[in-house]
Amino acid sequence: MPTAAASGTFAIAGELEVNRLGFGAMRLTGPGIWGRPDDVENAHAVLRRAVELGVDHIDTADSYGPEASEELIAEALHPYPENLLIATKGGLVREGPGGDWPKDGRPEHLKQACEGSLRRLRLEHIDVYYLHRPDPNVPYAESVGALKELRDEGKIRHVAVSNVNLERLAVARGIVDVAIVQNQFSVTDRRARDVLAECERGGIGFVPWAPLDAGALDPAGPVAEIARRHEATPMQVALAWLLQASPVMLPIPGTGSLEHLEENVAAAELRLDDDELETLDALAR
Repeated sequence: MPTAAASGTFAIAGELEVNRLGFGAMRLTGPGIWGRPDDVENAHAVLRRAVELGVDHIDTADSYGPEASEELIAEALHPYPENLLIATKGGLVREGPGGDWPKDGRPEHLKQACEGSLRRLRLEHIDVYYLHRPDPNVPYAESVGALKELRDEGKIRHVAVSNVNLERLAVARGIVDVAIVQNQFSVTDRRARDVLAECERGGIGFVPWAPLDAGALDPAGPVAEIARRHEATPMQVALAWLLQASPVMLPIPGTGSLEHLEENVAAAELRLDDDELETLDALAR
């Protein structure tokens, strides 16, 4: 069985080495990413199997559930393997199933959110903590400054940011070292290519969310055609493309299915040739 080790490694902040293919824990929560799943034992099994398959980077957020995703991770995996990195986020809140995700970047909220994540994850410090999304009602520097204070207090090890443009990334880096950026990015949606290029220049990890954009789902399209050629799934092709697109790319495909988990991890061994890469590159927008 292929393992995540086939994806190669990346040293986050130059010191925390992980296999480049990780796992996103958002989909482990209930319908509409709300509450706990109907089958908690399956969620636990998916997390344990991910670790068995060499995944050593798990991504979550306090808003997934809310809180349920972090709780599931601790229930399934604590005490954690020594090499397991858990990244979580603060800065979004939930109003209910199917509702909005209001932003809250106030320093006092972020500090409270971090304390809650530490408690739920049963950690003394969080290896990577993200500002989930900029809050237009709070100066971005104040939000990032709160994460710097948490780092200085030893509650988080490395600061990360999500959903940023070049301007906000520059503001964040002017305040604190940024270990990872998480932005929407896929084979068909590369609007964040300028941010990715800056991450490459700075040795910053880049985590793509929504790795299979709707534009890649056309059963008669090039992604599906390349997948058939490799006897693979479109998701596997999308993940393989991401891994070959940049050495700082750290995909975190999420699923609540053991079968899909194993398919996603197997994508680490899929190699696309130059012609296939050129075809997929032409899909960019």
